[in-house]
Amino acid sequence: MSGPRPVRAPRGNKLTCKSWAIEAPFRMIQNNLDPEVAQRPDDLVVYGGRGQAARNWECFDAIINSLKELEEDETLLVQSGKPVGVFKTHKDAPRVLIANSNLVPKWATQEHFDKLVADGLMMFGQMTAGSWIYIGTQGILQGTYETLASLANQRGWGSLKGKFVLTAGLGAMGGAQPMAITMNNGAGLIVEADPEQAELRKKAGYLDMIVDDFEEALSLVLDAKEKEIPRSVGLIGNAAEIFPALLTSDTIPDVVTDQTPAHDFLMYIPKGLSAAAADELRKSNPEEYTQRAINSMTEHVAAMLEFQKRGAEVFDYGNNIRQRAFDNGLEDAFEFPGFVPAYIRPLFCEGKGPFRWVALSGEEEDIYKTDQVIMDMFPENENLLRWLRMAKELVPFQGLPARICWLGYGERVKAGLKFNEMVASGELKAPIVIGRDHLDSGSVASPNRETEGMRDGTDAVSDWPILNALVNAVGGATWVSFHHGGGVGIGYSQHAGMVIVADGTPEAAVRLERVLTTDPGMGIIRHADAGYQLAIETAKKHGIKIPMMK
Repeated sequence: MSGPRPVRAPRGNKLTCKSWAIEAPFRMIQNNLDPEVAQRPDDLVVYGGRGQAARNWECFDAIINSLKELEEDETLLVQSGKPVGVFKTHKDAPRVLIANSNLVPKWATQEHFDKLVADGLMMFGQMTAGSWIYIGTQGILQGTYETLASLANQRGWGSLKGKFVLTAGLGAMGGAQPMAITMNNGAGLIVEADPEQAELRKKAGYLDMIVDDFEEALSLVLDAKEKEIPRSVGLIGNAAEIFPALLTSDTIPDVVTDQTPAHDFLMYIPKGLSAAAADELRKSNPEEYTQRAINSMTEHVAAMLEFQKRGAEVFDYGNNIRQRAFDNGLEDAFEFPGFVPAYIRPLFCEGKGPFRWVALSGEEEDIYKTDQVIMDMFPENENLLRWLRMAKELVPFQGLPARICWLGYGERVKAGLKFNEMVASGELKAPIVIGRDHLDSGSVASPNRETEGMRDGTDAVSDWPILNALVNAVGGATWVSFHHGGGVGIGYSQHAGMVIVADGTPEAAVRLERVLTTDPGMGIIRHADAGYQLAIETAKKHGIKIPMMK
């Protein structure tokens, strides 16, 4: 049957496809559309407003059928969510190669992209949506946790205890913010224009409470700040109205950021509109909707700039809202930094970034066993241990059980090989899928996010993610993807995704060794080439060969 219907990945150790290397993408694309996981599964939208797993239901069915029939030495090619060919390759080659939303630079505009989408010729792959390795809100939760922890350490706070964090957006990505704040012991006020999104985050356990009264919400947050207790409060309202209202009341948070879907004009809800009214205007007059959204974004950013002037720590969390405001005439929109140059780049210089894994068995115990193995392997990393303990206690699984943590060069391959041994011994009930976010140390060119303010000025050079995709493919990753757009929208980024399966075989161990070494290694050489001393020292420490490094 081709058309909207509930989708859920198979569980257990019985194969539907001809090998685990094919079974893994077969299960993961379905996992992306699990009702527990996806934002709008009937529309094949996984997260980010319109980040899809497949172009349409007919394409989805064709992908599923192609994987069922795929041989162990064949590779399926997927172009913007549509399966377009199967070629004989070899067993160490990727089983799937994916390209999403890529346009020649002159034509890489939102308008041209939208026309192609309307004509059924393209889709927006976002990041992990179109590369079939989304694991629900947990996927960004850990990165948000790391970002806020780094911020607190830089400011000399140690944690966010006794601090007030203001932000907005409780969608599939932004919904991680409240728990990331409370995991760092802070008090958070998260503004959300769509009550349904807020309810979903509260139901999933990511958000403590929801109120629709400004004074009540502020009182709850300030009380938690004063008592130094973690608390997250979702306020139903519009950030372009609430942020200025806080300024009027002279209430200045300690930290201000935002994760509304500003990368997509048609997904950001303008002030003055309810979620239902926004849906109607989006359909009836997209041009008017777009202009109203841009104007609201500009007011939103203007308020953030004023918070910064009054002493708050303010940063952009990667949704391109500064660019939208700048393009609309707000000349100082970039006066506050993006989160990567502000807090994350030193980690990237060491090849550290998101490492995620999924239990294809569907057994939660498989994840708990791997959690323990990670803690045993890296006992000196107190931040990692704290995260894994809290994640087990607080983070609900969505779809197939999964986990994410940040690991560096040498650590990822150590973990991957150990998982493979556990599958081989039968300690785990079925193979493990290992992937990452596209937001990683060497996989992205995004001048307003991951590569903002590069030391040598190479912010917009996308050779690096292309090389990342190429080296992962030749190294034997199970599937590899290359996308345009991501969380900052069409025209502003290119990025590569990688997924590899630990199926317990010696052949998988060889592939894991290659891919989990070169993938984070790309981050080190990318930053070493840009002149970052920490990356240069890291490369020398690990014996990474860089021909022109002095």
